[in-house]
Amino acid sequence: MFRIARWALKAVLAFVIVSVVWVGIYRFVPPPITFTMLGDVIGGHGVTKDWMPLSEMDPNMARAAIAGEDARFCSHHGFDFKAMASAAYRNAKGGRIRGGSTISQQTAKNAFLFQGGGYIRKGFEAWFTFLIETLWGKRRIMEVYLNLAETGIGTYGANAGAMRYFGHDASHLTPTEAARIAAVLPLPKKRAAVAPTGFVRKHGNVIARYVGVVRRQGLDACIR
Repeated sequence: MFRIARWALKAVLAFVIVSVVWVGIYRFVPPPITFTMLGDVIGGHGVTKDWMPLSEMDPNMARAAIAGEDARFCSHHGFDFKAMASAAYRNAKGGRIRGGSTISQQTAKNAFLFQGGGYIRKGFEAWFTFLIETLWGKRRIMEVYLNLAETGIGTYGANAGAMRYFGHDASHLTPTEAARIAAVLPLPKKRAAVAPTGFVRKHGNVIARYVGVVRRQGLDACIR
């Protein structure tokens, strides 16, 4: 029993060390590939991505992401418990299932983990969220998020998404263009930013209106 406990402790310590080093490396180096990308490769879709530093990306893109995904991105420390409680309440009432994950949590999942996995994966996600909030800071989190988030089947990042949907890079995006990319993020394999219809169109229009609100109210102050 003691031997098992000792090996378990060693395994935990090894995981902590490896994960801290891994996160530390990605603080400076763009993640070369993710488990989701590998899934697309295995599935025969291929992967299209084109890393763009946050400093070169149109500010409208980050504002649209904040408006659509995580309004309190600059004020929380990785977990928005108010949003989680609100999502749980809405889901309990029925209708369209909504999550309460922050941009930080989504970035941790995209960069270090795989999709699905239930509560075990959620536990690892919480750990990596804590690490990136501690070691990266908000600007790097947003930069990695906007470069790793899936924006279409086999398409990753806002820059590759802009090229796919609008024929130009993400250095110049109108609020509407940025909002359409942000509207695709929750279900990138089922939504399109070009000629969107139904919920995607309505959601994109709402995000586009709130892009200016994010700027005026300083909700993006932590990444400026």
